Amino acid sequence: MRIVSLVPHATELLFALGAGPEVVAVTHECDHPLEALALPRVTRDVLPGGLSAAEIDRAVRERTLEGEAIYELDREALAALEPDLIVTQALCPVCAVPYDEVAKLARKLPSKPRVIALDPKTLGETLGDVRTLAQATGRREEGVELVAGVAARVDRVRLAVRGAARPRVAALEWLDPVFVAGHWTPQLIELAGGIDVLGLPGEPSESVQWEMVAAAEPEVVVVMPCGYDAPRAHEEARAHARELAALGAGRVVAVNASAYFSRPGPRLVEGLELLAHILHPRLVPGLPAGAEALAVAPMPAAK
Repeated sequence: MRIVSLVPHATELLFALGAGPEVVAVTHECDHPLEALALPRVTRDVLPGGLSAAEIDRAVRERTLEGEAIYELDREALAALEPDLIVTQALCPVCAVPYDEVAKLARKLPSKPRVIALDPKTLGETLGDVRTLAQATGRREEGVELVAGVAARVDRVRLAVRGAARPRVAALEWLDPVFVAGHWTPQLIELAGGIDVLGLPGEPSESVQWEMVAAAEPEVVVVMPCGYDAPRAHEEARAHARELAALGAGRVVAVNASAYFSRPGPRLVEGLELLAHILHPRLVPGLPAGAEALAVAPMPAAK
């Protein structure tokens, strides 16, 4: 089977299932596992590099309102690959080439590839996607094993934090403007032993005002800008240190959203373990391998 992955979390899932050798192309954002970096890219970002968070938000809003994507698909390269299966998504217009464009192209390809869209909104649905791709690639046993492994790790975290005091948590998916993380993130916070004071499980991320975040009285703020790694998230947090200070939280930490929160793939369970360590370091003392929780020292609020 020849597989093209048009969304990073699908690439991660395919490799986790052992289907990596059958993946013939990926997106320009697929950077995990390392083997994916050696594969041909069939997408590119149409936004210029070096934009600030506010400029990215503005550009995305403008293109979305005009019905234009922020990613471009290399149609000729995709056709030349003669794929049997194309994996994409329709959940977020910011995260991938639009599904309708992919489906329309697939119908014209001589190889007549099957197109699967993975659109999870909850943690449970992400595990459902494991089963979907496992069946599509003939790896049912690997799928069962992967789901069981994730479930065991979730249970270990749940047991570790059982009975502990639950801090109030605000997960911020963007800072300019402020977006509250939704979808699976509120579930991860609850499983990690916290209370998400703003996000709603299974619902989209929501743009809010800083005053609304402050009114929720978070004790811990997790800065997780969508698609950013931990150092870039830390930079964003420092740039908004005064606003973060005004929230009154006892702790503010920046994390790698790209690896552990933005992508609903196998590493979400590592995001759960990371959150549990942030919220309950004594009960969950170890960080997932390679993970960081960078503390942010907010500036004093303006008088």
